[in-house]
Amino acid sequence: MNSSRSHAIATFGAGAAIVLGALAAYQGALSGPFVFLDVPSIVDNPSIRHLWTIGRVLSPPSDGGLTVGGRPLVNLSLAVNYALGGLSPFGYRVFNLAIHVLAGWTLFGIVRRTLERMWAASAGPFLVAAPAALIWTMHPLQTESVTYVIQRAESLMGLLYLLTLYCFIRAATEQSARRRFWHWFGLSWLACLFGMGTKEVMVSAPVMVFLYDATFVSPGWRSAIRARPFYYAMLAATWIPLALLVVSTRGRGGTSGFELNVTWGSYLLTQFPAVVRYIRLAAWPYPLNFYYPVHWPQAAEVAPQMIGVLALFLAAAAALWRRRPWGFLGFWFFAILAPTSLVPGISQTVAEHRMYLALAPLAVAAAAGLWVLCRRLGRPGVAACVAAGAMAAGALCVATGLRNRVYRSELALWSDTAAKSPDNPYVQVNAGVAAAGAGRRVEAIAYFERALALNPRYAEAHNNLGLALAQSGLLDKAMGRYREALRLKPDYPDAEANLGAALAQSGNLGEAAGHLRRAVQLDAGNLNARNNLAAVLAESGRLDEAIAEYGTVLRADPDSAETRFNLGNALCAERRWGEAVDQFRQALRTRETDSDLHANLGAALANLGRLDEAIAEYRRALELAPSDADVHRNLDMALRSLGREPEAGGRVPPGS
Repeated sequence: MNSSRSHAIATFGAGAAIVLGALAAYQGALSGPFVFLDVPSIVDNPSIRHLWTIGRVLSPPSDGGLTVGGRPLVNLSLAVNYALGGLSPFGYRVFNLAIHVLAGWTLFGIVRRTLERMWAASAGPFLVAAPAALIWTMHPLQTESVTYVIQRAESLMGLLYLLTLYCFIRAATEQSARRRFWHWFGLSWLACLFGMGTKEVMVSAPVMVFLYDATFVSPGWRSAIRARPFYYAMLAATWIPLALLVVSTRGRGGTSGFELNVTWGSYLLTQFPAVVRYIRLAAWPYPLNFYYPVHWPQAAEVAPQMIGVLALFLAAAAALWRRRPWGFLGFWFFAILAPTSLVPGISQTVAEHRMYLALAPLAVAAAAGLWVLCRRLGRPGVAACVAAGAMAAGALCVATGLRNRVYRSELALWSDTAAKSPDNPYVQVNAGVAAAGAGRRVEAIAYFERALALNPRYAEAHNNLGLALAQSGLLDKAMGRYREALRLKPDYPDAEANLGAALAQSGNLGEAAGHLRRAVQLDAGNLNARNNLAAVLAESGRLDEAIAEYGTVLRADPDSAETRFNLGNALCAERRWGEAVDQFRQALRTRETDSDLHANLGAALANLGRLDEAIAEYRRALELAPSDADVHRNLDMALRSLGREPEAGGRVPPGS
């Protein structure tokens, strides 16, 4: 067998192993639900509902520091998922896994092509590239970036970052064919540009391409610039759209930036133990935690970690200056972590998804170190290298499969997190929300009370405890919690909205309307509050105001079938039958099996005198709900009106 054929077979085998390993590690998580920020960023994100409204898709909301804010390429990918499969999480997770596999392939290509320049006529390039890519692809640290759907921002950025470097390598090593040469440089630039629209960590890509060039391709630093000045100018130009996107998010909704209450120095102190934790988890990925406690240490407390991290950075920088390969790997690790380590954030100081791409240089270093150690033993060493790489990848695959089990439900995820962060009130509240969503209200109340024991002034815990009490039928106690939340945090729209809803449920419509209006004033985008306000106004007989509120909701979320149903009912009460028919029909586009929608559409059609159409709707409603006596009466009345034999007693349609 000639060398080129064996090379192709080995490459195909490595690619297949990456695919099979990823499927084995992640197949158990593909059917999991949306969790945490998936909900506001995907389920409640109206900008992804219409793929061809491209301007809206590429201008995602940034309110509250949502993950899609300032990241148009992430939002576009979500819009593609929505167009293909609506809000089924399966399609989004398959998309994430495909991104991860492509990134693994790209990493394999980068390492193999780099080492082929260094180790000609050797098995080393393949025996380093394959284990490195497999270890990186199947490492449990990657689960948060792959399984947690909205962290697609991290994995998609990682893929584009790797493609920027890979395409540069192809261009730099194929200069004899000029058309192909410029083709690869163009693809490298496009990958870099798109990456800037995916996540801010992409900022270091132009720098790392230059450092790669100076370390592995060109004879020195100056020659790298002189050989490709136009290409590097174009790469640097991609920082302009990134800067505009960063400014547009207004500090990611107030969750990051240099204008937070936390000082830069205080935040920086949290990052030295964070980097040490990342390195430890790369070597021994246990225990993993979805949400790490936020701790603000003093300088003396983190002095050992500070010394260790700074020593590693300086060693990497010194080796890079001498154009040593391991210096490039070390600097790459720090470059990936730099944006989240140097720019303050208040929501998380440690997060596993930050290691998605930063794990790559560590995996490459581990695989290269293993090869260097084993090749000294000759043929047995090569066999040992293959066996060790396979065993490591297999063990990591099993560990990733086990880690993915916590993503099988929101409750499983937050229960695991709460057990690992028992003194974090924020985590306890989220565990309570998950328990309440699963119908386990007693458990939810216990989580919220635990959060309040840790922090009695935690307004969000009071508000969520109120919700759990309201769902348990304890309205008076629930309203007491909402009022306490508002005392602690007067401008709290969710508490205002929940108090308004509870007051409406107890029959106090006047006070309910006041709180719901206040919720809308504080958060104009709170569509749930607007819907409840419209319902209260309609029940109070203020139909014109109710119809106006429903219209505002539909302008923000045209696909809300529930809002169209309620608007249709309000229009019926105003005897605006034709408009009501339009609303009911639009609602049926997404709720075809809703018997109430068919019944009310039938009533509106009957009042317009369109009895044949009304009869068809009544019959469809009865197919879905055969025991609905009101629809039977309405159907019989419509049949009598046409001189036909009635089927049962009937209800008079509204307004008849």
